[in-house]
Amino acid sequence: MKKNIAVVYGGDSSEYVVSVQSGKNVYQSIDHELFNPWLVEMKDTKWSVVLDGAKIADVDKANFSFSKDGETVKFDFAYIIIHGTPGEDGILQGYFDLLKVPYSTCGVHSSALTFNKYFCVNYLRNFGIPMAKSVRLLKGTTIDSDELVQQLNLPVFVKPNAGGSSFGVTKVKVAEDLVSAIEKAWIESDEALVEEFIEGVEFTCGLVKLKNETILFPVTEVLPKNEFFDFEAKYTKGMTDEITPARISDELTNNIQQLASRIYDLCNCKGIVRVDFILKNGIFYFLEVNTTPGMTATSFIPQQIAAMGKDLKEMLTLIILDQIG
Repeated sequence: MKKNIAVVYGGDSSEYVVSVQSGKNVYQSIDHELFNPWLVEMKDTKWSVVLDGAKIADVDKANFSFSKDGETVKFDFAYIIIHGTPGEDGILQGYFDLLKVPYSTCGVHSSALTFNKYFCVNYLRNFGIPMAKSVRLLKGTTIDSDELVQQLNLPVFVKPNAGGSSFGVTKVKVAEDLVSAIEKAWIESDEALVEEFIEGVEFTCGLVKLKNETILFPVTEVLPKNEFFDFEAKYTKGMTDEITPARISDELTNNIQQLASRIYDLCNCKGIVRVDFILKNGIFYFLEVNTTPGMTATSFIPQQIAAMGKDLKEMLTLIILDQIG
């Protein structure tokens, strides 16, 4: 009998709209001959099974199931494609752990660690991972612009400590703009990061480690036409040149792949993960770990999978079977 796969999308962050598109693409890419995929939308406390854009049932949160034609359909596996809370920060993972429902992403502790940028960079800094200096500011604290400039110089990046898709991110060039940039980041998160600017080219590397196989994806070179890789550059066609495989040497390709692999292990990751870096003077500086990376048709991960000569259906099958056999 075919297993029921819940493609869980939505969430409660500004990334909801991206998650919807990722969810649709994952749902369409799952092998329907091997599995029974279902779209499950989570928004606040409303969890719904969706078919052809319409709700067909409520999810029973007691056992992660729903009723259809008088019968109970229980999910055997959850493919989590929520960007942001509660799918990327460990909350949903804890729920599935309690119900003993296998899922596609990192576990509770790994998700919580990687979602909190400040905790993650300070953890990885202990292992000698190159990265920018940063300062965390809790919402409502007094902002001393002069002290921040003295610590980090200008320009700096200001970003939410927990969030993605570049919501709330600002490149600040003059001290007078720091307060408004930090307040903008606080809209997305209760904590803001002010981060040292490292001038270089952005690269990103996806990978997945299965029980018996490690798959390192080709590297993507990211060349935004805006000043940095902001929301417009990420999701507006033609605003960024995304080159896969990246135009770097075999040595540099191996360096970034092995660094991404090391970070994957240090953070105890699971499932498909994408790690972002800035290359400056031959050194890759760590930016962040994405434990539920975008899976829209034009996202980095599907691009990298295609560059390997594989398709998303094949990769999703490997991940699902690795968990449920």
